[in-house]
Amino acid sequence: MLDPAIYAHILDAARAYPPLRAALVQAGPIRIEPPAHPRVADRLFVEVVNQQLSTRAAAAIWARIEAAAAAAGSSPRGLFEAGDAALLRACGISGNKVRALQAIVAAEAAGLLGPGLAGLPHQERAAILCGIRGVGPWTADMVGIFHFHDPDIWPGGDVAAVGCLRRLTGRDDTAAAAAAFAPYRSILARYLWRIKDTAPVPAAETAGPAKPDPAPRARRPRSAAKSG
Repeated sequence: MLDPAIYAHILDAARAYPPLRAALVQAGPIRIEPPAHPRVADRLFVEVVNQQLSTRAAAAIWARIEAAAAAAGSSPRGLFEAGDAALLRACGISGNKVRALQAIVAAEAAGLLGPGLAGLPHQERAAILCGIRGVGPWTADMVGIFHFHDPDIWPGGDVAAVGCLRRLTGRDDTAAAAAAFAPYRSILARYLWRIKDTAPVPAAETAGPAKPDPAPRARRPRSAAKSG
């Protein structure tokens, strides 16, 4: 479960916003699950495939990926490493996402996704991740929060977290509101996702990046997505 000292800090920082504090108290200490994937590339594969998809659409595509992998005596990672564009397209992955998956494989082969990423500050790590085609700031934030367990990331591009914090604080500048929760803004974001899941905010505020992740071509590297 969440460290009691961290939970106390989160509650104290929320005192200026009674609705938010009440929601945090109702949620109670949350459990921080260990990373769902052994390697950062595996997390990136999931995030890229799931980008801009509903939960149902993403699940359908992953079911086809897993079936294709089983038929080939492989794994989803094996399919991505093989890079058979026609097979991946047949699973429902768009051409742009196929190229992004291939870019992740290439980045890992080039040593850009090694264990050294874990020791980098989030901004440095995000700069590396966002150099990979198809990986943008939202994806880098999700990787930082869920794979590397960086405690102090405010995912300003996440519609669900931003919308929920705006609703519970009445503030439009959510980055400024979240600043009071440093150095545990990632924990705040986890709570906001939990709160939204249990007491949905308006339908327009759906999970995911506020707009599509950019796919930079000249630079170099968020279950399933948020839940994974």
